[in-house]
Amino acid sequence: MEEEKEKGIEDIFLDAKEYVDIRVEHIRLTAVEKGAKIFADLITNGTVILCFMLAFLFGTFTLALFLSDVLGNYTRGFGCVAGIYIVLAVIVYLTKDKFMEPGLINLFIRKYFDKVADKDDDDESK
Repeated sequence: MEEEKEKGIEDIFLDAKEYVDIRVEHIRLTAVEKGAKIFADLITNGTVILCFMLAFLFGTFTLALFLSDVLGNYTRGFGCVAGIYIVLAVIVYLTKDKFMEPGLINLFIRKYFDKVADKDDDDESK
């Protein structure tokens, strides 16, 4: 009888150890999956941002050349574009605390939770 109790306790400890090992492995794999999603998201968003920046840069250069042609002087054309950027920067600076930052914060939080919800939906479907 005593031997059966010891064997039962040993089985419980082995099962508990196996459970803990499986949970640790699951947590590790979940962390790797989330890290991979974040990394992939950073790469794709970085590529999109880079393309938009290049398009914006070339668009700005084109506008400056067009204004230079219209105004008859390169300095005036590029100066007008610089003035547009200065006005835009002042507007952004004055409105950033009230309008821009809360919107960006909400966007990032929503994006994160949408990714988490997608993972939960995948887990439920399995």
